[in-house]
Amino acid sequence: MKMNERMKRVFSSILAVALIGLTVACGARDAGIDDVAALRGKGVGAGEIYIDEPAIALAGSYATPEEVSAAVTAAFNLVNTHRANAGLSALTWSDGLAQAAAVRANEITTSFSHTRPNGSDWWTVNSALQYGENLAKLYNSADTVTAAWMNSPTHKANILYGGFKTIGIAIYQGPNGWYWAQEFGY
Repeated sequence: MKMNERMKRVFSSILAVALIGLTVACGARDAGIDDVAALRGKGVGAGEIYIDEPAIALAGSYATPEEVSAAVTAAFNLVNTHRANAGLSALTWSDGLAQAAAVRANEITTSFSHTRPNGSDWWTVNSALQYGENLAKLYNSADTVTAAWMNSPTHKANILYGGFKTIGIAIYQGPNGWYWAQEFGY
């Protein structure tokens, strides 16, 4: 090890001990994680570019939670508008079906199918509630996903089935767009 590198390490160690002592002396010894922020020193990493694309892709959130919630609400309202236009009663929101839809929306990012990634049937998320399912991927608005479902005979049949009384919808945000699950019940 060169003398210059050794001096830098010694100086860094002394500085760290001094900062810890200062922090304790100032009463921050019992600070929780909410009291600590991250700070990168000026010049640290200068000229180097770091982009952790796998981590960014896993984060998956490109819209605010409010935007996602608004899209789910809009899809719910559009479904009920289509039902009203067909002379059917409105579906009521089911939190249980919405929870099942959230599971399914997440699952279809890895296996876009009505079979779950573990090989079981789609309705096994909550067999007491789930009796119909519509899935979609990469539609980033309620208008476009509902139009796609209504243009598909089998998806439209679920939306307009008079026996269904409840619904839950969820969106999972993947790196390329939204994954939708719409669950229906009696």
